[in-house]
Amino acid sequence: MKIWGLTRMVKSKQRGNNIEYDKLKECWIYSDTKENVGENWKHRECGHCGKVAIKDGYQAYDDCIGKLPGLMNACCGHGKEEESYVQFIDGFSINGKDAKIIQNILKKWRDSNEK
Repeated sequence: MKIWGLTRMVKSKQRGNNIEYDKLKECWIYSDTKENVGENWKHRECGHCGKVAIKDGYQAYDDCIGKLPGLMNACCGHGKEEESYVQFIDGFSINGKDAKIIQNILKKWRDSNEK
């Protein structure tokens, strides 16, 4: 969008990292390295905790929460509680504060049963 000759930079976040839309490349890029987000997000560390996602076949988990029992997906929110979620095996999802509570319960259960 141009306003009196100025270009407005579109910015956002991805896994806690600052990103921006590059109009010339027509893609989202990381603000610090200018790397294409779509090509590099699986290898990029979390912008909040600094940990890289754990890969398990076709699934990936945030390292700060790990693989949790009964879930097919989960996200810590990367510093934004309202963006955290859990998705159960049946596809049902819970977001935000309630998701963080469920993550903590499942982490405690997992950790106590691994010993």
